[in-house]
Amino acid sequence: MSDSLTVPLTDAMRLRAIVAGSAGNLIEWYDFYVYAFTALYFSSEFFPKSDPLVQIMATSGIFAVGFLMRPFGGWYFGRYADRKGRQAAMVVSVLMMGAGALLIAVLPTYARIGAAAPALLLVGRMLQGFSTGGQYGTAATYLSEIAGPKRRGFWSSFQYVTLIGGQLTATLVILVLQQVFGEAGMKEWGWRIAFAIGAVAAGAIILLRDHMHETASAADRQGGHAGSLVELFRHSTRAFLIVAALTAGGSLMFYSFTTYMQKFLVLTVGMSKETATLLMTVVLIVFMVQQPLMGLLSDRIGRRTNMIVFAGLGAVCTPFLFGALATAQSPVSAFLLIAAGLTICSFYTAVSGLFKAELFPVHVRALGVGLAYGLANALFGGTAENVALAFKQAGVEHGFYWYVSAFCVVSLIAALMLPDTRRDNPLDR
Repeated sequence: MSDSLTVPLTDAMRLRAIVAGSAGNLIEWYDFYVYAFTALYFSSEFFPKSDPLVQIMATSGIFAVGFLMRPFGGWYFGRYADRKGRQAAMVVSVLMMGAGALLIAVLPTYARIGAAAPALLLVGRMLQGFSTGGQYGTAATYLSEIAGPKRRGFWSSFQYVTLIGGQLTATLVILVLQQVFGEAGMKEWGWRIAFAIGAVAAGAIILLRDHMHETASAADRQGGHAGSLVELFRHSTRAFLIVAALTAGGSLMFYSFTTYMQKFLVLTVGMSKETATLLMTVVLIVFMVQQPLMGLLSDRIGRRTNMIVFAGLGAVCTPFLFGALATAQSPVSAFLLIAAGLTICSFYTAVSGLFKAELFPVHVRALGVGLAYGLANALFGGTAENVALAFKQAGVEHGFYWYVSAFCVVSLIAALMLPDTRRDNPLDR
């Protein structure tokens, strides 16, 4: 492992490092998202004798618990990355995610072990949530630092290219399994294969670790204040609050138009599970391609402008997009509406990790990014499905549309407080 601050990186070395860091991110997010996409099949296996909506709400609740573990993972791995290095933190977090996926893949159902089944499912999700909280902040910091000053927005956007790639890969795997095993086979045991694939892929991260060149110098890592909560809040409280406020609206909108959207298309629009999966596959491909384009745009107009455009359009357009989706008459019209929502969201996602990393000094950067993201993501992104389903169960589903809009307003206020980092960027100091 080389230290990039003392050993200059060639363009080829930098590219391999970005690919290696991004691959770990893809594996991590595949494992996390496959739960959301298979919940429609295994919910009855762990929560029997309930109506379908209650079963989905129960599995979504465990999905949300995975998010609630993210702040703890963000703190632990952020501290670890600031003190021991970004590379080591990324490798350990991916391996931990794989362990959670393996546990769920082999987990007995309620019919075999009773209440222990949903309890162990919860343990698996907590393990995955903890590791994801660590991966996000560390990967965001690493990709922002390894990218270098030229086209930083473009290269950093690959965090969400691979995050979406993980979600897309999970969708494609489910789509293939649906065609091979059908509805009955998927409910019986086909969903387990998706988790097993993720567990095997996580182990492969060991093969890539030598390409992840360390970006934090030994002096930065060994300082007494590295990874310290006291140091973080002594000098970077304002940055922490700005990141949390922007993450609240960004995460809520992102999960509303991605993981929850699959259920929205089935439960509200009335599509079949297979049609909804295929539609979301196509939408996610478009969304993934948008990330580097929006990253390049941010290199020209600045991250602050990206955030203002996202939050302003999100606040105004979200209620109307969801309202139109609820009455969509065809998959084509649904595709266009979802794609419009995710295009707005891409102004945020393409530079999500970068603008956060730019706000913190190097010795508390991974901690600041990971913890602020983890807290806001847990409170607003992780609860998106349950809040949406609660509105639906209460008969006021449209209330959720305005709920998302309101938090985009919160993000807009925070975006207006962002500095313009095009001239004086902390990552270049």
